Amino acid sequence: MLKSAVPDSPAPAAETALYPALKIFLEARGFEVKGEICGCDIVAVREGEPPLLVVCEMKLSFTLELVLQAVDRLHLADEVWLAVVATRKGRDRDRRVRKLCRFLGVGLLAVDVARSFVEVLAEPSPYKPRANVKQRQKIVREHGRRRGDPAVGGSTKQPIMTAYRQRALACAAAMRDGPLRPRDLRPWADDAGAILLRNVYGWFERVRPGVYRLSEVGVAQVPMA
Repeated sequence: MLKSAVPDSPAPAAETALYPALKIFLEARGFEVKGEICGCDIVAVREGEPPLLVVCEMKLSFTLELVLQAVDRLHLADEVWLAVVATRKGRDRDRRVRKLCRFLGVGLLAVDVARSFVEVLAEPSPYKPRANVKQRQKIVREHGRRRGDPAVGGSTKQPIMTAYRQRALACAAAMRDGPLRPRDLRPWADDAGAILLRNVYGWFERVRPGVYRLSEVGVAQVPMA
């Protein structure tokens, strides 16, 4: 992948400013390049049987509209490229944008207009992400351990009721009448010993080895019946 430092220069006012550099870039790859064909910003064709057809869509910055254009072009061309103005800290530098392009199978180009330089950020090739087995197992485990559906999807301004918090609350509720041992709490949480020992929320305190009670924080924070 080519790397370049993007100079501090004014952003171009029109997408047409990207065209000369992109034309040179594609011609260097053996394509005959022409602009504005059947609604496509750039169409490049390399001779062969059948010919290799490439479509490139341009925007001054990476936008949803640009992604939607790529989706529309995927059934037309052998390769689809997206081209935007190169920046230092814009969307083109966001790793998630490059990952999205790889998911879609489209290429991503950053154009330094001032230097007529094109940087390849993602190649237009099929992409299958490597499975994150550990994270997948964590999600499935959390889903299975939650009791009911205590958190409304989309919540951002309140604590999420996780399965761990549910089990900690169950242990605290069971301790309202006095100190207990971890094994006494196993009907409510099979990992009660770890919950009491970690004491994530500060709800518990040890009375003596192997015996715990609610702390002042626990008494104040844990809902009472």
